[in-house]
Amino acid sequence: MTLTINNLKKKSKDEIAQMLGLTDDLPPSKEAALERLAELGIPTKKSEEYRYFDVESLLDKSYEVHLHVPKEPKIGEKIVIENGVIIEVPKGMRVYYDQCDALDLTHYDPIYYLSHLLAPHVIKIDLDGDAEVELVHRYTHSGALLPYRIVLFNQENRHATVYETFETEEISESLILYGYDMHIAKDSTLRLIKTQSMDENRYAMISSNRIKVNDHANAIIKTFDLGGDHALQLLKVDLGTYSHIDAGHLLYLNHQAKRGTVSKINHIGEHSTSQQEAKNILDGNARGIFDALIKVEHSAKWTKAHQNSKAILLHEDAYMAAKPQLEIYIDELEASHGATTGQLDRKQIFYLQSRGISYVEARKMLVIAFANTLIETVKDTRHQERIQKAFEKAFYAGHKELKR
Repeated sequence: MTLTINNLKKKSKDEIAQMLGLTDDLPPSKEAALERLAELGIPTKKSEEYRYFDVESLLDKSYEVHLHVPKEPKIGEKIVIENGVIIEVPKGMRVYYDQCDALDLTHYDPIYYLSHLLAPHVIKIDLDGDAEVELVHRYTHSGALLPYRIVLFNQENRHATVYETFETEEISESLILYGYDMHIAKDSTLRLIKTQSMDENRYAMISSNRIKVNDHANAIIKTFDLGGDHALQLLKVDLGTYSHIDAGHLLYLNHQAKRGTVSKINHIGEHSTSQQEAKNILDGNARGIFDALIKVEHSAKWTKAHQNSKAILLHEDAYMAAKPQLEIYIDELEASHGATTGQLDRKQIFYLQSRGISYVEARKMLVIAFANTLIETVKDTRHQERIQKAFEKAFYAGHKELKR
């Protein structure tokens, strides 16, 4: 099936179902997703969550919808999902296809519902015990629309970690619609460490996620987005009583990239806490996005919520769209938010050059120092080194002209 997503604009529920080839005998979750998509509408440049992201140019293109054909995965050391299909799973780990029975009907993003409708099933991952797993996404199709969803569970009183990376072959002009429905069990901790390097117009991505943090649970979400191209991650987080999220986002962008984070963190339970930090380094004509709302409900007394964005512009044409926001309905809380944007200190660069360090290396040293406060929050030193290597590779790729 070939699909141009913008053709779904201003269509009724029945019209959308017909255009997506959905039958009359849909499960309740799909019916609900259809209703929400018709209600919200396909995003445009006027949509609040997409106003800084060039979404219409992506949705105007015609893509071949790549259908998932499940097959028996092999046993390996990692979870590998290739074009939305499970091809490798660690021995003893439960990774399987199923129908989605946990759709969030209050999500703000229409692409969340579209990806659920296009994906014939979800991939469920059960993290047993104090698991530590690597999850690799791999894409091999050009001109394709690749929709898939992951439902992630962990266990009570356990502490699990997922290291997420992305690989691609020599492809071009594909659009990836994926995301998590993440359920963090009571009295547990789940860490998700995502590293994604993109460049050379291989694919664009919209990643729409829902994270439910149950009572006395902790979510630690660290995202490291490097290089070029177009990608947007959208997060909706619901916090229960005494629950906590620590979210950190590092951007290093170059060329014509448009990438970033749109998030809504909802404090619902009492004594819930959130800490969100974004560090953005932008070169060339890149545009960074940090559009983040923390909402404190009437029920969330004694909340603590802190949010901050810092950006360094390495080029006069770089642009940072920073929009930290608080929406508060109670008085019994502690909250702060802020954003700063600036440039590298010319005196520091001059000092380093006076010691025989090249201009490019001086810039790298300063931006690495700026980024390291987030990189060092990844407790595993092996993965710290991987992130730093990916950062340096993206940095030098954006400075080829200067090195010559």
